[in-house]
Amino acid sequence: MSSRSQSQVVYAAALVQGIVLVTFPAASTIFTAGTSYGLSSSQYGAMFLPQAVTAVGSSLLQGSLSRRLGGKPVYLAGLCANLAAMILLIASRFVMGSQPVAYPLLLLATAALGVGFGLTVPSINTFTAAFHPDAVDRSVLVLNSLLGLGTALAPVFVAIFVGLGFWVGLPVLAAVAVTALLLVSWRLPLGTGRPASAPAPSPRRAALPPAFWLFAAFGVMYGFCETMNGNWSQLDLTSLKNSATVASLALTVFWAMVTAGRLLFAVIQRRFPSRLAYHLLPFVLAGAFVLISVLPSRAPVAGVLAFALAGFGCSALLPLTISFGQERLAGMSAAMAGLVIAFYQLGYGIAAFGVGPLRRAGLTLPGLYGVSAVVAVALGLLSLAVAHRRPSPRSVHPRPQPMATPAPPATELIS
Repeated sequence: MSSRSQSQVVYAAALVQGIVLVTFPAASTIFTAGTSYGLSSSQYGAMFLPQAVTAVGSSLLQGSLSRRLGGKPVYLAGLCANLAAMILLIASRFVMGSQPVAYPLLLLATAALGVGFGLTVPSINTFTAAFHPDAVDRSVLVLNSLLGLGTALAPVFVAIFVGLGFWVGLPVLAAVAVTALLLVSWRLPLGTGRPASAPAPSPRRAALPPAFWLFAAFGVMYGFCETMNGNWSQLDLTSLKNSATVASLALTVFWAMVTAGRLLFAVIQRRFPSRLAYHLLPFVLAGAFVLISVLPSRAPVAGVLAFALAGFGCSALLPLTISFGQERLAGMSAAMAGLVIAFYQLGYGIAAFGVGPLRRAGLTLPGLYGVSAVVAVALGLLSLAVAHRRPSPRSVHPRPQPMATPAPPATELIS
């Protein structure tokens, strides 16, 4: 199969991965409805803890596994994990009236989803860079745009299937798409790298440089802010007497603006330095959080616009953090993406799980969005330290690690 055909399959994998990734948050109102799963806010939030843990672990191990086994087996393993997540979610539908049975299935499903995310996303970034060696930045931008498109489509599909009285249609559709990808990918050579015959010897483990912890802190806080929007927006809007359709639209618009913002800043980076965007976007996000915290009841347009602004505020922050890190800490650039993503997932877990107990303690979602505005302001201040006296990175989207070039595993950089 030609490189172009393989590239098209990898692009399709990005789109499907985006849909799979947001399937659970997109169905938040289903999980918390008393007529279906009847989960409390704490149970809903805790459902994402296994995903955060397995995503961190698999993100850190993906590079090492690819060097030892080859890129294709790791990519296929990621697809299998995504398929397992969707099958477990579908299975939980048939026992959703019994929480002692359904909830463990949901926990297993999100754990599998974390593995799928951690193995698949770095693999497809590496593949697309290898297929387009003369246009790496453009190809990675297209890939991540398709991934973002998938995240925006998931809430749309949920709204459609809920309207048809068949919400489980989304995981069924995702499972069919992942199965098709597996069948096609199994026959692909995907020959962009080779397993290492033996691990490269490492005379000693190097400690992470002090500057890295600025990027780690940024990743945690950004993960918190993004997850407050991605996982809790629908429950916030429905608690304000908006319809489930409006809530799904707001989540769709949020992810659409995340993707649109990344595209915009990649296109205009020569005229509008990405370093300036990196400093301004956290304050845009803080303003969006303030607007969300004061939304009135039954204000669908205002709610959708507020989450659209939040999506724009989030847009380029994570890829720029990795890009700055790769250029500032050149000695560990190969491991930078995996490490920052790991800390981002830590922030994801904090927001996904932490909101439930805080709500049980008496805090409201609007109040928690007000607190999130403070975190976003701190993110803006931290961006000054992360990019202090640094030129704008050459690309908004970080460059993947070439599979055929030996590099130390991310885990070996941790002392």
